[in-house]
Amino acid sequence: MATPRHLLLLALALAPLLALAAADAEEGPRGRRLLVLLDDLAVRSSHSAFFGSLQARGFDLDFRLADDPKLSLHRYGQYLYDGLVLFAPSTPRFGGSVDQNAVLEFIDAGHDMILAADSSASDLIRGIATECGVDFDEDSEAMVIDHINYAVTDVDGDHTLIAGDDLIQSDVILGSKKIEAPVLFRGIGHAVNPSNNLVLKVLSASPSAYSANPKTKLASPPSLTGSAISLVSVMQARNNARVLVSGSLDMFSNRFLKSGVQKAGSKKSHEKAGNEQFVTETSKWVFHERGHLKAVNVKHHKVGETNEPGMYRINDDLEYSVEIYEWSGTSWKPYVADDVQLQFFMMSPYVLKTMSTDKKGLYSTSFKVPDVYGVFQFKVEYQRLGYTGLSFTKQIPVRPYRHNEYERFITSAFPYYTASFSTMGAFFIFSFVYLYHK
Repeated sequence: MATPRHLLLLALALAPLLALAAADAEEGPRGRRLLVLLDDLAVRSSHSAFFGSLQARGFDLDFRLADDPKLSLHRYGQYLYDGLVLFAPSTPRFGGSVDQNAVLEFIDAGHDMILAADSSASDLIRGIATECGVDFDEDSEAMVIDHINYAVTDVDGDHTLIAGDDLIQSDVILGSKKIEAPVLFRGIGHAVNPSNNLVLKVLSASPSAYSANPKTKLASPPSLTGSAISLVSVMQARNNARVLVSGSLDMFSNRFLKSGVQKAGSKKSHEKAGNEQFVTETSKWVFHERGHLKAVNVKHHKVGETNEPGMYRINDDLEYSVEIYEWSGTSWKPYVADDVQLQFFMMSPYVLKTMSTDKKGLYSTSFKVPDVYGVFQFKVEYQRLGYTGLSFTKQIPVRPYRHNEYERFITSAFPYYTASFSTMGAFFIFSFVYLYHK
């Protein structure tokens, strides 16, 4: 019989295993290893508040100079990092085996990146941003200027310190808590192709802003003006990799995160600018701490049954269900929406149904198999602003009735039955009359 001491030792031995199992059960969608590339190690201390917020959320940061000759993103075919923070706007080239193509391949492999530039942005940084759907102003001396919506703390008088408050309306990107204070921005603007639905403007300039060299007079109309200027943009690729591009490195600095702000023309002064909340919430989105969906337990079967068949018959009644969860930063929570649709697809959708939810993550629907046989697919393609896309299919054949499965008498064939019997009756009467009529 086990003694209390033995039970205590057994509980202590099993505790780490249970903790490890619980950790695995709540494993997030992305890893926690981030490579931070700097063109000056002083940025590590001048932007320590932002880096500290990442570390406080469990990220492991590896700080490296951008021109480190030993720099590498992968080894033996495996990537060493899960995300990239590129705070090296002036670097002309990366060290080691890293170059522009290596960074783009890193994103193509499904990894995430934060890129911050400024007026010293090199062709390398501009090239990476262009490949991500963002075009910085071609004038290397240009900065965003706004003579109306500037911060009154702009002692230089050139009105390049912008107090931006034109934010995207998306709780999944910026969080549910509204950013009340304006966001301080000093840097370069960029344009986003409106036909590119993968790139979104998160922080836009005001209609009175323009991009030009603040040290010279305008000789010609600026190429970027008004709300067409994006200050911060995000891109979610088709493989769900996320990229944030900012035209201001100072926006992430301790000085901007802790500074007060008052917008020109406004009597309201804020003790703290909205930068800290803005960069924290957007970084949560970029590194998939929010807005990441997963689908599990995809099932389909005939109504009244539980086993999944290998084939359906035309006009069968079936049920389809899937569970969808959203990562909250610490655990998977049920995702609740009313716009998740199912397609029963063969060359084109034969059935399109909006699935109902039990508010606990389970989505389900039922329908009758079309009166068409062939190879069909259950297809769910879900795209929603700020969320990772869901796309999954399941193939299933549909057969016609067998010869012994048809009804004995088909209602729609009654006219043909009547015609056949009336023809036989008429022939019998004609024969009788012909043979026996004198």
